[in-house]
Amino acid sequence: MKHLLSYTLLVILLSACQDKQSAADNLLVDDLVRTRIDSTLSSFVESGNIAGVSALLFEKDQEVYFNAFGYADLENQVKMDRNTIVQIYSMTKPITGTALMTLYEEGKFQLDDSLSKYAPEFVDMRVYDGVDENGNVKLVDADRPVTIRDLTRHTAGFPNRADIPGLSEILAEKDPRSYEIDLSEMAKRISEVPLWFQPGAQWEYGQSVDVQAFLVEKISGIPYKDYVQMHVLEPLKMNNTRYFVPESERSKMSASYRRTGEGQLEKLPNEEAHDFNINEYPLTPGGFGLTSTLDDYMKFARMLVHKGEFEGTRILQPETVELMATNHLPDSVTERSWLPSKGNVGFGIDFAVRTAPPASADEMNGIVGEYFWDGAASTLFWVDPVNEITAVLFVQLYPYDQIKLHKKFKDAVYGKYRPMETN
Repeated sequence: MKHLLSYTLLVILLSACQDKQSAADNLLVDDLVRTRIDSTLSSFVESGNIAGVSALLFEKDQEVYFNAFGYADLENQVKMDRNTIVQIYSMTKPITGTALMTLYEEGKFQLDDSLSKYAPEFVDMRVYDGVDENGNVKLVDADRPVTIRDLTRHTAGFPNRADIPGLSEILAEKDPRSYEIDLSEMAKRISEVPLWFQPGAQWEYGQSVDVQAFLVEKISGIPYKDYVQMHVLEPLKMNNTRYFVPESERSKMSASYRRTGEGQLEKLPNEEAHDFNINEYPLTPGGFGLTSTLDDYMKFARMLVHKGEFEGTRILQPETVELMATNHLPDSVTERSWLPSKGNVGFGIDFAVRTAPPASADEMNGIVGEYFWDGAASTLFWVDPVNEITAVLFVQLYPYDQIKLHKKFKDAVYGKYRPMETN
């Protein structure tokens, strides 16, 4: 009997080991891919085009890659590591969209509701129609109201450029991005700036996601900063994701660098680069402003790949995540600013969504159905539901990715483009 039990235990152990090995053999991110990623990321540091970089990948609930190269602070020889705090800029946006969609699940709004239903500031918006011979701005009525869907897919029409004759001057005068105002004043100022184009007519970055944060505040009756903390960050134990970094944690913050030429980097003064995060301002924007760590942001990404749930905590229902990761841009929206530079993509709710495989070796790599976004300091994350891969890439580099770091990183993960294949 004793021998039988021992034999049974041995069979169970061997079976478990074989299952584990079989699962490992079926992973896309294997030793070859890990070596390829190491070589790719380290080469950017060695060339002097970035000071430091780190990356973390999970596949099928297994950590399949982590490494960090170079320095979070080159001048002071502080190495880039797993706990480095970075400014994620527009990677704040999907977090805001998630907070907003928790209210959607409660039936508090519909995507095609007009924004003005909840925020009367935006009633009867007017639309820019060029300037007359005297340089005065011409305005026409909006064809339809701005909707919440417009906010989530960047088709609202809020201007965001300094080169629109007449309109950019109005935008500068109203200054809706001032750190010194709260979300209510921000929304008021945005509503006083004419729309650049008719709602739904084109894709263009603006303050849409900042207005999403305002909307969360209006609908919930809770300050946005508190709402996102209670409904997204705290449940996911994203303890290092925040606007304000306390003094005791600032030694972990990565310095920021401006690339001024091939292999040439200029460190930005911390008091300038970190201004928003080392001072407590009234503005709590939805479109930028959070800091995070690799592991913190990976929790958010893994929640998404698990269709709204992470380690027993549900943030969103599966159908809501699916809705967010679905392209909401109709073919009629042909003006898409720089969005096509992300590959053959549409746009969902605060994510780009890949709709077709790469058409050439020059196009950004990726899997059809993946969704992703990035940040002004060249950070990147994506969710690949086909392979159950989540990836986070951290760096603090300006201007935004002139060195094709994102493309080469994705090529390292998935392999370079091959004709007639869909990766």
